[in-house]
Amino acid sequence: MNILHVNQSDISGGAAIACDRLHQGLLAQGIDSRLLVGSVESNGDRVAAVAKRSYLESWLTSIARRFGMNYVAIVSTFKISGHPFYQHADLLNFHNLHPGYFNYLAISSLTKNKPAVYTLHDMWSFTGHCAYSYDCERWKIGCGKCPYPNIYPAIQTDNTHLEWKLKNWIYSYSNLSVVAPSRWLTQQAKHSMLNRFPIHYIPNGIDTQAYQPLDRQQCRSLLGIPPGKKVLMIGATSLTARRKGGALLLEALASLPSSLKMKMVLLLLGRGGKAIASAAGIAALDLGYVSSDRLKSIAYSATDLFIYPTRADNLPLMLQESMACGTPIVSFKVGGVPELVRPDVSGYLAQPEDSYDLCNGIMQLLEDEFLWKKMSQNCRQIALTEYSLELQTQRYIELYSQILPNRRAIAPQDN
Repeated sequence: MNILHVNQSDISGGAAIACDRLHQGLLAQGIDSRLLVGSVESNGDRVAAVAKRSYLESWLTSIARRFGMNYVAIVSTFKISGHPFYQHADLLNFHNLHPGYFNYLAISSLTKNKPAVYTLHDMWSFTGHCAYSYDCERWKIGCGKCPYPNIYPAIQTDNTHLEWKLKNWIYSYSNLSVVAPSRWLTQQAKHSMLNRFPIHYIPNGIDTQAYQPLDRQQCRSLLGIPPGKKVLMIGATSLTARRKGGALLLEALASLPSSLKMKMVLLLLGRGGKAIASAAGIAALDLGYVSSDRLKSIAYSATDLFIYPTRADNLPLMLQESMACGTPIVSFKVGGVPELVRPDVSGYLAQPEDSYDLCNGIMQLLEDEFLWKKMSQNCRQIALTEYSLELQTQRYIELYSQILPNRRAIAPQDN
């Protein structure tokens, strides 16, 4: 069984990390797994880059973008069928296709002779342009008149109805099975143009050996955190992005009692947290972007609560990492977050957009030591029983095995 994963990167970004973990899990089970990506940042003979865009192609892409058609001019995607990795593969596994390296119009030709699994990491695959639609449900009826043209990936002209139609048309000629990592995204996909395909729920997996509870005081000492402090971790690629909820986080932290803020340290991962900590008047330790599993495990283990103020999300990897390390979470009731952050079990779920409720959750879990200990144990147990990498890998192997014996060409459908 030879699997080729197509993704935007090998190790950079949430979708890339999730894909790489699956890739490593497959290799550990003796499956021949390889990566073909838009941006290569690691070394190894199992990772390769898709064809680079020519000057002409880049120019055409910029023209298409002006008309709201972000990726349709990336003609180099059609060269993937000539790549040795593609020719070697029995089955393709698409991941994040929208950061500007892949033309979705090539999906039908790439799956004509090789079946594919399409692992969703957001909603982009079935919308007219956006990765998350928030309260908009126009993707169910064909998009157009987009209320959020500036949401990533932003569009300069509203041609969302045309992009929706093109995706719908190309899927009618494609040989796909769909995987969604959260129950929330599974239900969204079932109400979308993707409902023509089999849709499977397979959560992302995490290495519960790499991420496990470590001695808290020792971890705090290693990080230079003074004794007796309440430690809150904040983590995101960039908290300046609206979807990540930096403004809501600042409001919540600013609402904490001054006496509590004096006893607190914010442990920051990613970018954008320093300005928030400074504005809230709370001491901070900035670790920057951390790729090391060991260092992240130390950071989670040193933390009392992980605060994740997202406005829209699928199944955030950082929440899985926090849980595997026994650290309860305070977040908002959006997307797939409630599948991980379970009230009175693994954390506190605030109402969406309610920064004061987020503040209440922080205070409640910091003040109730008995509840915190129970949640810490629950977090670790949930990670072990529901989200282990071994379980995810086995589910994918079973799906691949179901698909490969039934390889067939897909005839055009009338839609």
